[in-house]
Amino acid sequence: MSTKTKFILIAVILISAIGLAFTFSMHRITEKKYISIVPVKKDSVTSIAAFKQVYKVLMSPRCVNCHPIGDIPLQGDNSVVHSMQPKRGKDGKGVYAMKCANCHQQTNSPGLHTPPGNPEWHLPPADMKMVFEGKTAHELAKQLVNPDLNGHKDLQKLIAHADDGLVKAGWNPGKGRTVPPLTHAQFKKAWITWLQTGAYAPAK
Repeated sequence: MSTKTKFILIAVILISAIGLAFTFSMHRITEKKYISIVPVKKDSVTSIAAFKQVYKVLMSPRCVNCHPIGDIPLQGDNSVVHSMQPKRGKDGKGVYAMKCANCHQQTNSPGLHTPPGNPEWHLPPADMKMVFEGKTAHELAKQLVNPDLNGHKDLQKLIAHADDGLVKAGWNPGKGRTVPPLTHAQFKKAWITWLQTGAYAPAK
């Protein structure tokens, strides 16, 4: 065997070994990513029943309005496109001079149908839009437990998210707006039950 042939053979073996190692590494990363959402006790019937309650809240205007398909938020109980036409922006807080915080202050503005407020008021960022609008229960359940689509949240972070200040603001929307169909306590119980029993998605 010539020196050139030996060199080529060694190069092919090295490249193959590197490729195999990379594939194995990526598999372990992906595996770890999804293993992080581990149920306490699997129970598909209980899990799906709980998510059906969760879905009612997520489809309410208080949630859908800030999780739109497009880059303009929705408003009102009828979820129409925001009258001021604000854009999402890279960080979800608006663009240029039109920032969410310009109108949405620290707390709700006084009066009927005035801007609701919260210190963290924003849409999901442009690189993680987390769309709720138009999603079926099956689609949304799958999305919520996918770290690539849910804001990189594992089981514990998803559970904690039920008490996020902006989530809880949905039950304090200001005068003239309806609240979600469950109380926050009922929603939180259903949310945690769904997650801890396997986070099963309803059938398509």
